[in-house]
Amino acid sequence: MKLSRRPFLHLVAATAALLAVPRIANAQAYPTRPITVIVPFPPGAPLDTLARIIGERMRGALRQAVIVENVTGAGGSLGVGRVARAAPNGYTIGIGNFSTHVVNGATYTLQYDLLKDFEPLALRASNPQVIISKNAVPAKNLNELVAWLKANPDKASQGTGGVGTLGHVTGVFFQKETGTRFQFVPYRGAPLAMQDLIGGQVDLMIDQSSNALPHVRAGKIRAYAVTDGTRIDSAAEIPTVIEAGAPRLQMSVWSGLWAPKGTSTDASAKLNAAIVDALADPTVRSQLADLGQAIFPRDQQTPQALGELHKAEIDKWWPIIKAANIRGE
Repeated sequence: MKLSRRPFLHLVAATAALLAVPRIANAQAYPTRPITVIVPFPPGAPLDTLARIIGERMRGALRQAVIVENVTGAGGSLGVGRVARAAPNGYTIGIGNFSTHVVNGATYTLQYDLLKDFEPLALRASNPQVIISKNAVPAKNLNELVAWLKANPDKASQGTGGVGTLGHVTGVFFQKETGTRFQFVPYRGAPLAMQDLIGGQVDLMIDQSSNALPHVRAGKIRAYAVTDGTRIDSAAEIPTVIEAGAPRLQMSVWSGLWAPKGTSTDASAKLNAAIVDALADPTVRSQLADLGQAIFPRDQQTPQALGELHKAEIDKWWPIIKAANIRGE
């Protein structure tokens, strides 16, 4: 008797369909496990604080834990490189800023391409820097500070978090725009430089508002201006560089989140939605405002906006940094 092959074929087809169900479900269920955010600076650094604030709120939208991992070294380039090499599955993303994603490209020989090896997720916020000095400096406003520096060329000192760091680059920019000259004193991180500014060992710093404001409020150092076009809500007494008469010094330290190149559209969209949801949360907004952070408008919290700003900043700043021959340590 000849057996029909039809039942066997139906069984094969049914089995294949059943095996395909988990694959489809898994593809639709992202995320199914915790997500790691790589912070390229040590715990307690401004970017680390921001990652923890936003990551905590992202848990709700993603229904998964968001784990912050600090990967430090080489001005943040080691942590960013870790993200570039990660599997593009949406489970490892990175937070970075103007320093890691613009400055480092001009001061280090990187093993990754800042524009080609990442998928932009969202612009997060901007953090203007504050031009500050030890209290013993005689200048009481920015014009007086510039005049004092011009009257004492090469005598004053600016503390930085190291050669090629954001504070160093901004200091070079400050010299170029104001026609002043002073010495740079590199430290192993901005917190150490701040300690010596408070102690009077260095004269100046240009630091992120989230680092500087607590010490300004405590009366330990003097603030001259914020490097932005609008005043910081939580420190409205400090004028902008425009109001202080130096509009060309305007700049801010923007930050964003990226995923490895090749991350799926679905994962990127869910991550963006979780970031946008976090930035809309009243508690998060209040916490960021206390740190001097300005959240970008909703229509700029997109991958496209981050990608466009990122490229524009590289086009603007790389020639300035390279002309100053700044090299990372």
